[in-house]
Amino acid sequence: MSVASTVACPECAGTGCPRCQWQGRRRAQLLLTVANRDTGAVASRRVTPADLDPRPDPAGGWTAELTPWVRDLAATVVAVLDPDPLVVHLPPTWRPDLPTADRHLLAAEALAGAARHPWRLWLGRSTATAPVDPAARLSRLCGLADLLLLDLVVAVRRNGDRAHWTVRYDIPGSPVPAGPVEGSPDLATALLRTDVPAALAGLADRGLTAPARLLDPALPLTHEVLDGPLGREVPDVPPTIRRPPPQTGPVDRIERSILAELVEPAEGDPHDARHVGVSSPADTPTCRDSRRSRDGGGPDGTARPSAEAIWRDGRWWRTGLRCTPEGSPGRSALPVGGRPRPSLHRVVEPPEPLRLREPVPGRPCPDCRSREATRVCRCGIGGGPADDCDRCGGTGRQRSALRCATCGGTRRLRRTVLVTLTDLRHRVVHLTWQAGAPEVPCEVATEPGGRPVVQLPERYRLGAWARVFGVRPEDLAEADGGHAIPRELRDGYVTLPWPGADPVGEYVREVGRGLPAGRLVVTAVRPDVPPLVELIRLVVGLDLALHVSLLDLRRHTDHPLRPDGRYWSVEVRHRYAPVHPADLPTRPSLATALDECLTHLADDLAGLVPADPDESLPLPGFPAGEPVADPEPALLRLAAEHAGRAVTLRFTRAGRTAHLHDDDGGMRLVDLPCVV
Repeated sequence: MSVASTVACPECAGTGCPRCQWQGRRRAQLLLTVANRDTGAVASRRVTPADLDPRPDPAGGWTAELTPWVRDLAATVVAVLDPDPLVVHLPPTWRPDLPTADRHLLAAEALAGAARHPWRLWLGRSTATAPVDPAARLSRLCGLADLLLLDLVVAVRRNGDRAHWTVRYDIPGSPVPAGPVEGSPDLATALLRTDVPAALAGLADRGLTAPARLLDPALPLTHEVLDGPLGREVPDVPPTIRRPPPQTGPVDRIERSILAELVEPAEGDPHDARHVGVSSPADTPTCRDSRRSRDGGGPDGTARPSAEAIWRDGRWWRTGLRCTPEGSPGRSALPVGGRPRPSLHRVVEPPEPLRLREPVPGRPCPDCRSREATRVCRCGIGGGPADDCDRCGGTGRQRSALRCATCGGTRRLRRTVLVTLTDLRHRVVHLTWQAGAPEVPCEVATEPGGRPVVQLPERYRLGAWARVFGVRPEDLAEADGGHAIPRELRDGYVTLPWPGADPVGEYVREVGRGLPAGRLVVTAVRPDVPPLVELIRLVVGLDLALHVSLLDLRRHTDHPLRPDGRYWSVEVRHRYAPVHPADLPTRPSLATALDECLTHLADDLAGLVPADPDESLPLPGFPAGEPVADPEPALLRLAAEHAGRAVTLRFTRAGRTAHLHDDDGGMRLVDLPCVV
C-alpha cells in the first residue's frame, strides 16, 4: 500500500487534537469519486501535492483548479454532472520560482487544509435532470410560506467583498440568527441550493423564543376543517388550496433591492405587492444608517453589513440589519457568565402578520432558574478561567447546548399547541389543541403505580390524518429535520399523572415541549428515494459494505406502551466492519431509512477514511453492472420468522450474508440461505 504525504497539524503543532484525530499530522491527499446511480459505475482519482497545477488567481495568490478532474471522472462513468467549483488555495508564500521541496511542502499544506472532508463523492445520472428555475423556486417557496403561515426570509451578509446569501423559513417574531453564516455568492445560487426541506431546517432552533400567537381561521389562507367518517373534524380529503403562484418579482431585482439596503435608500411603493417594498419610510434615520453601514464587523459575523427581505402577507418587506454594540443596555442578547454579548437585530420590524391573533395562554417554566443554561468552560480545566477566552469572557461559564427538560428551552409552559399538516404542495390542515377541552378519552392501559394511559379522540391522532393525505402513518415526519413522529402522537396516547387529570392538557404539555411558538409543522409526504437495489449497487461499487436491518414488532400493535410495527436501518460501513448486535434499527419505514442513509452519506464516508495519515486513501472503481435482485421480500420473511429480534443483511463485493441479533447481545449467522 502506498504511503501518503503528511504535514504537521497547524492547530495542535503535532501534539494531537480532534481535527487530526489525535495523530498530530494530517494527510495531504484528496480522493475524488464520481458514481453513476443508474449503472453503478464508479471512478476515482487521488490528488497529491505533485498533482496540483497552480495558476494565478484574479483575486490574488495562486490556486489549483480540480473541477476539470471531476468532469473527467463523470465522463468515465458516463454520468451527467455539473459540479460546483473545487479549488485548492495555496498559501500566500507559494511562488513558482521556489525550490521544488519548498513548493511541494506548501502544496501539501494547502491540500491538507482542503482535506477536511478528504473523500469527495459526486452522484450523477445517465441522463440530465430538468434544471431548476430560481424564479419558479422562489415563487414556490413564497406560496408555501403563505400556506404554512410562515415567513420566508432572504438574507445577505457581507464579509469584505463577498456576499453570503441564505434563504430560510421563520416563525414571525423569531430573532435574527447570530454567528457566522456560510451562504451562496448570489441569490440565484442560493435558491438553486435551497429546496423546501433545506429552508425548513433549523426552524425550531431559530423560533424557540418567538412569541406564541393563535392563528386567525377566518383568513383565506386557512380553512374550516370539515366533518368526515373518521370522526368530527377529520375529513376524507383535506381542502386543496389552489391559487396562482404569487408574484414575487424577478430574482435579480429582488437581489438588487436587498443589496440597496446596505448602501443606499431604494425607491418603490411599500404597499404595492408587485414590487419589493420597505417596512418603513426611506428617510428613517436608522434605515438610512443601516443602508450606508460599511463596518467590517467582528469574527463572528454579527457586525457585518447585512440586510433581509421578508415575504409576509403576500409582499416583500425590506430592512437592514445592525449589530448592537457589546454591552448596550436593552439591546444585547442573553448574557454568558454575566457578560452581555452582541446581537443582530432588524433596524425596523415589518408589520405583524394579519393572521396572528391573541397570545397563546401559558405560564413561565418553574424549572428555568437562570436566563440561559450554562456549563463550566473548558478553558478552566487544570487551572483558573482564561481572561481572553472568547467562549466565557473570563467568567468560567459558557452557554450549554442542553435544554430544560420541562419546557424544552421555550421558558414557558403553554396551554395550546398549533399543529399544521401539509403535503408541501397545496394541501394543508391547521389544528388547534387547547388544554381544558372537554374530551372523553378511552383508557387503554395502566402503568405501574396506577397511572392510567388513555387514548384521545381521532382529531388528536396524527395517524388518522395520514390517511387523509393518502400516506401511511409511518410517513409522517417533522418538517424541521424530518424526524419521525412518535407513536404516542400518531395514536393519541397520553399517560395521566393521576386519575381524573386533564387528558388534553397533559397531551398538550407533552407535545408542546420545545416547540417554536407552540407550533408543530408535520409533513405528510412519501420520501422520494431511490430503490434499495440502487443503493446496494452504489455501495458495492465504492468497495464498502451496506448493512440493511429490520426489526418486526407488529405483535405489539395492541400494546400502547410498546413500540409497534417494523423498524428499519440502512447504514454504510467499512467493507471489513462486522455487524454489531447493538446496532438496532430505529426508522419506521424502509423509505425513511434510505433517505437518512443518503442524507448522511458524505459524513459516513468521512468516518470511513483511515485514521492513520500515513495510510493512503483507497481508490474505488467499478464498471457498470446489472441490477441485483430486490432483497426486501427475503428480509421481510426472515424478520417475520424471527419477530422481536433484528435481522441484518450485509452486502459487499464478496457476497451477501444474513445475521440474527440474539437476545443476549450475541450474533450468529442465520442458517437459512440468504436468497437475494
